[in-house]
Amino acid sequence: MTVTGPVSINGIQTFSESSFNIICDHLAKQDPDLQAILDTHQYPPCWQRSASFETLVHIILEQQVSLASAMAALNKLKQKTADITPANLLALSNEELRDCYFSRQKIIYAKHLASAFLNDELNIDALSAMDNDTVRSTLTKIKGIGNWSADVYLMMVLQRCDLFPLGDVALMTSVRETKKLSKDSSKIAIAAIASAWKPYQTIAAFILWHSYLCKRKRKSQ
Repeated sequence: MTVTGPVSINGIQTFSESSFNIICDHLAKQDPDLQAILDTHQYPPCWQRSASFETLVHIILEQQVSLASAMAALNKLKQKTADITPANLLALSNEELRDCYFSRQKIIYAKHLASAFLNDELNIDALSAMDNDTVRSTLTKIKGIGNWSADVYLMMVLQRCDLFPLGDVALMTSVRETKKLSKDSSKIAIAAIASAWKPYQTIAAFILWHSYLCKRKRKSQ
């Protein structure tokens, strides 16, 4: 079945708000478990973020903490410097960043990222024309940005259709809950399940994240 909606430019398939619900419906028709999530919780948000330094800082802050904790740190940073730019972040002392709930490691990562921007080591505008593998290799050259962070950028900023971050604890938990798997089911087993959602694994992940948050009565960020 061909889904009307996603846009393919130079072989790179992306989704948008106008195509998002169409793809959700397509996945739900194929998978009764995803249909049940939509029936219970409605459509997930079409999460989108800007292509910016601030977004990458936000993604770094989200590593291995709750969405609420990361947002609290980002909001605290905005109180220190309303415009989150590489120069403004580097102007802050380590103590000031600690006051914004940055861990020692995340201070290092954020400052390294800022330096990469200022030294033209990362051209964020060029990422949109790259394929997924090139985006990933470009981003992961930056200290503190690993595969999970690159996946979030691909999914929420570049809106690429077919990503499924196996390193995301909430997503893995949601798959296990939705598919009634044991808590020790492997990532390999989950990847095999997710392959059935190709070429729209990103949208399936959004549905599953939505389920995870709704079950726990947490707000999306």
